[in-house]
Amino acid sequence: MSPVYPFDEAATARAVIDRDGTVTEWGEGARRLLGWTADEVVGRPAAQLVEGTAPTLRKSRCDGTLTLRHRNGRTVSVWLLAHHQQRPDGGTGDWLVVTPLEGDRDRPADDPLEKASLLQTPCAVAIHDERLRVYRINADMAALIGLPEERVRGLRVTEFLARTQGEEFEQQLHHVLTTGQGHDVHTHVPVGDDGRVDARMARMTPITDGAGRVCGVCVAVHDFTEQYLARERLHLVNEASIRIGTTLDVIRTAQELADVCVPSLSDFVSVDLLEPSEAGGEPSAEPPTAPITLRRAAHQSVDPDSFEAVVQPGQLDVYSASSPQADSVLAGRTIVAEAPSEDLTQWLTWDKARMERVRGYGIHATMSVPIRARGTTLGVAVLTRFRRPDPFTPDDQLLAEEITARAAVCIDNARRYTRERETTLALQRSLLPQSLPRRAALEASSRYLPAARAEVGGDWFDVIPLSGMRVAMVVGDIVGHGIRASATMGRLRTAVRTLADIDLAPDELLTHLDDLVVRLSEETSADVSDPGEVGATCLYAVYDPVSRCCTFARAGHPSPVMVLPGGAAQEVELPAGPPLGLGGLPFEAAWLYLPEGSVLSFFTNGLIESHVRDVEAGLGLLREALSASTGSLDETCDRILHTLLPTGSACDDVALLLARTHGLPESQVSTWDIPVDPALVAPIRKQVADQLGIWGLVEASFTTELVVSELVTNAIRYGSHPIRLRLIHDESTLICEVSDASHTAPHLRRAKMWDEGGRGLLLVAQVTQRWGSRHTPEGKTIWAELNLLAEE
Repeated sequence: MSPVYPFDEAATARAVIDRDGTVTEWGEGARRLLGWTADEVVGRPAAQLVEGTAPTLRKSRCDGTLTLRHRNGRTVSVWLLAHHQQRPDGGTGDWLVVTPLEGDRDRPADDPLEKASLLQTPCAVAIHDERLRVYRINADMAALIGLPEERVRGLRVTEFLARTQGEEFEQQLHHVLTTGQGHDVHTHVPVGDDGRVDARMARMTPITDGAGRVCGVCVAVHDFTEQYLARERLHLVNEASIRIGTTLDVIRTAQELADVCVPSLSDFVSVDLLEPSEAGGEPSAEPPTAPITLRRAAHQSVDPDSFEAVVQPGQLDVYSASSPQADSVLAGRTIVAEAPSEDLTQWLTWDKARMERVRGYGIHATMSVPIRARGTTLGVAVLTRFRRPDPFTPDDQLLAEEITARAAVCIDNARRYTRERETTLALQRSLLPQSLPRRAALEASSRYLPAARAEVGGDWFDVIPLSGMRVAMVVGDIVGHGIRASATMGRLRTAVRTLADIDLAPDELLTHLDDLVVRLSEETSADVSDPGEVGATCLYAVYDPVSRCCTFARAGHPSPVMVLPGGAAQEVELPAGPPLGLGGLPFEAAWLYLPEGSVLSFFTNGLIESHVRDVEAGLGLLREALSASTGSLDETCDRILHTLLPTGSACDDVALLLARTHGLPESQVSTWDIPVDPALVAPIRKQVADQLGIWGLVEASFTTELVVSELVTNAIRYGSHPIRLRLIHDESTLICEVSDASHTAPHLRRAKMWDEGGRGLLLVAQVTQRWGSRHTPEGKTIWAELNLLAEE
């Protein structure tokens, strides 16, 4: 039948019968046994060769004695071995029927095969002759193959083993026979229908005669099933340590636990978790009581559709005290049950849906393993078997507990991380601007996107109204992640607002902010419980709608990208500046004239940096998205995020701020040079009243004249020449500014009864919305704002 080996095929009577019972092959040995030639038999029903009723082949291997019809009319009683052979292409296969032909060959008296004294060894031994046919086997080998020696003697291994296994084994025998070199073969053979696997090592050695000629092969089979199973268990534990906990996501970790257990340990696994007493809180340390409410986190099955699952992931279900889930959680230990059992039957009687699944799938064994970490029960994993017929063993229980314990630590870490992330994110969002102020100087839009799979960082942005209709724009990034970074971000944002309120120039503001970060870093380093360093990058810009100039300064932060009206997006070239926290290094400011309608984009590095592209590629995508800008800044923000972060998630926090500038028309600004003469204060008030009339702001004349009178008088009395008065207004605000060459700042104080002066600034503070002073390169400016809407 097989032309691979040049041995006598006629030593065995062989025939192949297909699934319909038709003879498809007929060997020379079969012709010798029954006299029929292949032409006479092939294509005919095999039952015609049997005297009486032909047996039905049901098992994968059958043997027995049958009475067959010889060609000359007599009957022959023959022992036959039939085993099913699966086709290589996966078809239904056929049956190989064989019987050895005894007495066909004499052996010499000094046959070395007879001298082989291995049949008394405690392992399974078989001796094959030079034709690779069985010459002798011991009792252990007979028990291993399930056939007695007298039945297999004279057969080749391909004639009593499965096709693939037999052919591979015979190839190894042929290699030893032809080369004279020993060989070891490891095999893992399924045994029976209970899912067990026998692991064996077959040691093949040549048998030689006195002249050294190889005349046979001795095979000694050693059983190392226990070592194999132990190694498989260790492999599964190692696989669990690699596959479970790849992320800090609770649901993903639960799914990884279920995936590892199927099909290696069970046919279906469900992972159910206890609900925390409060959203985002710790699981209760108190012992749970029945009934128990669990949320399905994940499940897995050998059936891809998981039809045996009653509860879907994300759903809550209530489990009574008799259920495997509740029993294990309440007891705090693993519970193994086989169906039918009293408790299981009681629970299934109450839960009709699960009873239908158990009966329909034939679920016969369950194992409930509590998921516990840090002394607290987090949930339960239930393993069930319905396709594998064997029950759970104590080794299975130990393995499931080891895997579940590893998963419990990962689930607990994921929950704690999720809790901290939600807390940090809530803190972060509370510290960021809830809405951007509406100013005549510019319109703004922003986006904040926390990191998808990392701790929340300390990115922030802000738009700060300044005096004189000016607006400050700031964006920054704290080094590090977590609650500490968010808290540091809040402190720096508050500091920036405070420093901006005293109208410091951008480079001076960054210098003060650098000093603050140095102090924060020193305080943090002194904390023995949680030492660390504080660092940050920052970009600060001030836009003046009157001059339409914007002044920038940055501390290690990416430069903004600008789009001028009708032009393409380009990066603003600014002095780099050191990051905040180095201390003692200078910052440089740069100014830029911005035409009406210019768009500035401020962002943190999470927007342009990615593991799939470099920074320059990210900047190119940002310029492309900005160049395609429409009139809506909100739409432009969304387009930028979609272009640079198409999946909607980022590896790092992203803060994005867009601002479109507006200039203030000259018609809304009026300026006067003030002579150093107190007698001219009254004419100046008259000019101010006339200007207010031109602007249609007569209702604000009285308050404005009072403020102008006090500020101009103080400048003449205490300031230095030159002195200038400027009025600025928009729809809601009127600003009075008086500038002089003195750098001495005024102080608000409460005058005593006998003081002749000191009441002017107090009066200004009471009648205006707010007031203040700012230093300029030429001196200082005192300003006051009036709310025009309140005057109406």
